[in-house]
Amino acid sequence: MRVATDLGRPVEGALWMLLTTLAFVGVNGIVRHLGTDLPAAQSAFIRFAFGLVLLAPAIWQARRTRFPVPVWWLFGWRGALHVAAVILWFYAMARVPVAEMAAIGFLNPVVVLVIAGLLLGEGLGRGRVVSVLVALLGALVVLRPGLREVSVGHLAQLAATLCFAVSYIFAKRLSGLAPASVVVAVLSLTVSVGLAPIAWWVWEPVTGAQLGWLAGVAALATLGHYAMTRAFRAAPLAVTQPVTFLQILWAAALGALVFGEAVDGFVLLGGALIVAAVSLNTWAEARRGRIPPQPTP
Repeated sequence: MRVATDLGRPVEGALWMLLTTLAFVGVNGIVRHLGTDLPAAQSAFIRFAFGLVLLAPAIWQARRTRFPVPVWWLFGWRGALHVAAVILWFYAMARVPVAEMAAIGFLNPVVVLVIAGLLLGEGLGRGRVVSVLVALLGALVVLRPGLREVSVGHLAQLAATLCFAVSYIFAKRLSGLAPASVVVAVLSLTVSVGLAPIAWWVWEPVTGAQLGWLAGVAALATLGHYAMTRAFRAAPLAVTQPVTFLQILWAAALGALVFGEAVDGFVLLGGALIVAAVSLNTWAEARRGRIPPQPTP
């Protein structure tokens, strides 16, 4: 475990995280561009099918791995949660402004904090409670319920964030039972299998251009996860976490310049509150020699 005073290679870590934010905003932009022409389940299936090609070496390695039945149940439950999450995410991304999607998505580690504190025995100390409350305030600033319409797309993104967070809890358990490459490979395989019948049920004709864009989604998502891994190896979360706020700025710029979406100061403010809450909690727990729960690639 890296101690709090060891910043590792902070410039390298920040640059890798910067690349991560650009890659993930690229994913958001492509899915937003595709819009509602394809059903969400079909788009998600095609994206993960391309991902299977990129993960073929890890899947080939995983075929020789033998696990007890309870471990396979964990893999199965995580896959089911991810199927629901990606369908909800693709549905929301086609209907919610890019910057709002990015801001709401940052609630993921906050939900993980709550689940880890209540269900995994990590506790909810004063620092964590304050961080959660500030992040929830940020979410209210972004959504502003009662002052404007909270659409089905917003609710879908909130539900997707919850599913992704619970999926991470399963991943945290699986990380002690299987190699990381196998955990990622099995997730991609189970999600593809789970999405296949749903995608077949709603299937619409696909153009070559749409296939090309979804291949780009898979490539950018893989690049983003790789860059995130390199960032975490180069520097502690206390260094890399604040850089993630740039993702909201890139998303706001993309929405304004490409999709004609107005830059909403409330979204930027709410997103800043959420990222600040997560970053301060990360920094505080790092000083105490703890590694707070964070979503991993």
